[in-house]
Amino acid sequence: MNGTDAADAARAAADAERVRRWRLVLGGTGGSDGTGCVLAGPDRAVDDALGALYDSTAGGAGSAGSRRAAGERSAGLGGSAPGVARWLGDIRRYFPAPVVQVMQRDAIERLGLSALLLEPEMLEALEPDVHLAATLVSLGAAMPETTRETARTVVRGVVRQLEQRLASRTRAAVAGALDRSARTARPRRADIDWGRTIRANLKNYLPEQRTVVPERLVGYGRAAQSVRKEVVLCIDQSGSMAPSVVYASVFGAVLASVRSLSTRLVAFDTSVADLTDLIGDPVDVLFAAQLGGGTDINRALAYCQSRIARPAETVVVLISDLHEGGVRGEATRRVAAMRAAGTAVVVLLALSDEGAPAHDREHAAALAALGVPVFACTPDLFPEVMAAAIEGRPLPAP
Repeated sequence: MNGTDAADAARAAADAERVRRWRLVLGGTGGSDGTGCVLAGPDRAVDDALGALYDSTAGGAGSAGSRRAAGERSAGLGGSAPGVARWLGDIRRYFPAPVVQVMQRDAIERLGLSALLLEPEMLEALEPDVHLAATLVSLGAAMPETTRETARTVVRGVVRQLEQRLASRTRAAVAGALDRSARTARPRRADIDWGRTIRANLKNYLPEQRTVVPERLVGYGRAAQSVRKEVVLCIDQSGSMAPSVVYASVFGAVLASVRSLSTRLVAFDTSVADLTDLIGDPVDVLFAAQLGGGTDINRALAYCQSRIARPAETVVVLISDLHEGGVRGEATRRVAAMRAAGTAVVVLLALSDEGAPAHDREHAAALAALGVPVFACTPDLFPEVMAAAIEGRPLPAP
């Protein structure tokens, strides 16, 4: 084979691969969908798994294969749990875990498979993630006793993963902020803040020695064992905030483990539930939450305000999309009163990896006009947000 033939063969192979990929992306009926590419073997199995979920927005019973044979484009995972179990096994075989999690979430939303999550066999076949945990928590009241323990095991596994990812960095950031909030003029060597010390002694610079004489040392104070700061996590538990509730429960437990920090956890919809007694176990917090229903932010803030004993040493973190079912003007005035008393208030429109959700922009603008930081926050940014709020410095809002 000469060079020209080899180049032609390479181009043909590249074109065939491109058509194959487009065929998998576009889906099809009868194997080709006009691309001229007929799938076989593993490619056909991948296409069947995707087609069962994405060939149509319509759900229903019956196999994807039988519908294709009839020329009908429609989604379906079968009318029974075994059909779903096979599909779950297929997607775990052909796709990486992050893709499997997305497909599971789409199946629950598009095909109405929530009822199958009440079966222990299905839970054991799922790839656990934050969204699955949130869905299981939202189904808690409808979950039979035979499934509840399996669901708690799945949720506990998700919580454990999140704690491993976030706990140590959160404790370090918060503990460091508490230490830095107590300055001392006679620090031990290990506690000297060299940046501040140099700036404070620049007038003592000796050009011939090319050095600064540190007449005054500035250092980090050691935080006392008594409570130095108080944090109130006020969590909107309406259905749209479900992933945020999962993350907030984990962060609440982590913050509660910092001895010099007092942490209160309050969840609300149209009523208010103080879950502080459960804060040591995020799983207990999650299954105590009642996801869904309306929202009364003003009532929740009124409760939080009534529990603040040291306003100047308190940080209130409201996690909500700000769709108010109560008296919006009262909620804004209550935030203004807390700030006037010296309480730091932060509003997180979401605490999740998905970015800014649909939220009440008018309400957000009213709070921002008071000088309240209002933004969506990723879990990885949250430790730095808390550290900045504790120190009283500008927040690292994205």
